[in-house]
Amino acid sequence: MKCYFAPLEGLTDSVYRRLHHRYFSGIDRYYMPFISPTIHRTLTKKEDRELPMAQSQPFIAVPQILTKDPDAFLWAAQQCADRGYDEVNLNIGCPSGTVVSKGKGAGMLADPDALDRFLDRIFSGTPLPISVKTRVGVNDEESLPRLVEVFDRYPMVRLIVHPRIRKDFYNTPVRQEAFRYCYEDLHLPLCYNADLCSKADISAIEQRYPKLESVMIGRGLIGDPGMLTPGGSTAKELQQFHDALLEEYIVLFGGARNAMFRMKENWHYLSCRFEGCEKLYKQLRKTTDVAEYRAITTQIFHTLPLRPSADPQWLHK
Repeated sequence: MKCYFAPLEGLTDSVYRRLHHRYFSGIDRYYMPFISPTIHRTLTKKEDRELPMAQSQPFIAVPQILTKDPDAFLWAAQQCADRGYDEVNLNIGCPSGTVVSKGKGAGMLADPDALDRFLDRIFSGTPLPISVKTRVGVNDEESLPRLVEVFDRYPMVRLIVHPRIRKDFYNTPVRQEAFRYCYEDLHLPLCYNADLCSKADISAIEQRYPKLESVMIGRGLIGDPGMLTPGGSTAKELQQFHDALLEEYIVLFGGARNAMFRMKENWHYLSCRFEGCEKLYKQLRKTTDVAEYRAITTQIFHTLPLRPSADPQWLHK
């Protein structure tokens, strides 16, 4: 079973991916937060930084593209090819309101015929193999059979299915029957992506879908970065990873204060790894003082016991 790290905007940037690979193991591919090409056909300064040469990274990373314009997709895919990547990922699963309102991300699932035309265009001209990350519908699952029919027409490297519809966002129960339909009717390499917070969760999915090629893990790995490392991770290792992230963000953002605010995004999930973290996490969220932030995180790492795995209820808060 292959394990992939999901792309999470504002969390799994190039610094996070590099340091995660340094401190922990078990990830076969890191999928990168999306590039959203514009009519100007140029990468922003941030996009350029977040798309380093593939050979400069000691792991396999996959760029993701978010667009409804096939020509923009092909332009961005060529940028990725020129930088040495061996795969590019199409995002048609993002549920964000600002994305969907523009007909991108999960909004593309509303019109399977238009999606078919889009896929025909990009698969006809792509410079790289394409994987696709999707949901199972927009407002309901009624279009899923048609979507499956469309997907099956194209030679995808893999289809990554998050078995929720767009309006579910991330906090409703996973639609296992919808995934079962994809599993039984698609002839593509299939990847499962939703609510995996432990090795036991992965094993349960593997038993339920024995022919499954891979799983993709997102928030569960932010909450438990060492989930896939043999033997798990200790509080000391988590602190080393945290401190390395903080120091690199201080350099990247030009100061400790901005770095601290970026790290608070990680703590929304990482806090679920520690028993009885609610009080200290509340203090951490409120503080605007870097010295106090460091003191709180040190107290968490040194005084609170680790849970066996990330708490999935905490991840949904």
